[in-house]
Amino acid sequence: MVRSDMEEEIVHRVIQRVDVALEYRLREAIAHVVAEQTRSIGPRLREEIESVVRQAVYEAVAEELAANFMAGKPG
Repeated sequence: MVRSDMEEEIVHRVIQRVDVALEYRLREAIAHVVAEQTRSIGPRLREEIESVVRQAVYEAVAEELAANFMAGKPG
């Protein structure tokens, strides 16, 4: 190997090592941020889900009562 070929090979191996290290560290950092964000939006999501379920149940009960009333059935 001539000196320039050796230097090129070293640079290539260094870049590969940096790539592997960056991928690992970025995955860790992203996972950490996602976990933090999930914890912070958890209560808000629960409130929204509760509201949606409550509204869906309210509408379903109202529709059933209205259908029974229109059909002349007792509630």
